[in-house]
Amino acid sequence: MTMNPLLTNNELEIIEFLIDEKQSDGSTYSGRYAINVAKVLEIIRMPQVTAMPGTHDPALMGSFNLRGRVMPLLNLATWLGKEMIVSSNDKVLVTEFCGVKSAFLVSSVTSIHRLAWDRIEPPNKYVQAFSRDSITGILRIEDRVLFILDMEKILSSLDKSLDMSRMEPENIVEMPEQVRLLLADDSSSLRKIVKAYLEKSGYQVTTASNGKEAWEYLSRLAQTQSRQQEVHGPEVSEIVDLVISDIEMPEMDGHALTSKIRENPALHKVPVVLFSSLITDALRAKGIKVGADRQVSKPDLAGLDKIVKEIMDEKLHHNR
Repeated sequence: MTMNPLLTNNELEIIEFLIDEKQSDGSTYSGRYAINVAKVLEIIRMPQVTAMPGTHDPALMGSFNLRGRVMPLLNLATWLGKEMIVSSNDKVLVTEFCGVKSAFLVSSVTSIHRLAWDRIEPPNKYVQAFSRDSITGILRIEDRVLFILDMEKILSSLDKSLDMSRMEPENIVEMPEQVRLLLADDSSSLRKIVKAYLEKSGYQVTTASNGKEAWEYLSRLAQTQSRQQEVHGPEVSEIVDLVISDIEMPEMDGHALTSKIRENPALHKVPVVLFSSLITDALRAKGIKVGADRQVSKPDLAGLDKIVKEIMDEKLHHNR
């Protein structure tokens, strides 16, 4: 399963799937969830699973062999704190993101939807509370509601090498002036982690919860600059040195944000780095097309830190 090359900026395709949950009264409730098609390699039937010695997380069912490759299998329902009704028709989503291949057990897969990111709503505090803060977006389709899962957070809870909260910067940035960054990411937990990491590196960081919020912030700066031009006010590129953006975000994705920045006369000089778990060949080409300066795969915070410093060094050298 591959990304649709016909997708335009701010569009995505999602796979809708169900998790049949056993309720306390014995009834069944089918929770509806979704994942970006670009993260899914294939959908298979429930394989033969082998227990993994030393595993303490009850959501990790074990591993299985997929054409010579050993894959860990995670029960999504268990991770979400729910009891899934097991069936012979259960399906497994085989995925790849953050440079890792994994598999997730679900009850069934229903359909694929192509839509604009602006149809996806950010989750409220209630939704986050009952989902272990693992919902990044809500989609309403006709009479049903789909929850888009924060798969990166789920995966990093099992693979500690992907846990960005454990990462510490090696070097503190030595710049003649404070470097001001704008960070856009829809995951509240990752936003806090990345912000803390970059601040430890010596940067000043402003955050936005999605591309739309980041664009509104930049637009306000651009309007202020326009009003101040007659009195030689500072350029936006002197107020925000660099934008770091995720790609998958409700309301406006990172590609659309980058494109808007490049099209705006007051903003087009601001460097943009895309920091995402989805830097595939197709998405890398799309990032280049919309004008991203660099692209870094999550969870490589050290790589992100290095690239930010390189861009700032280049900017400093250019301004001399």
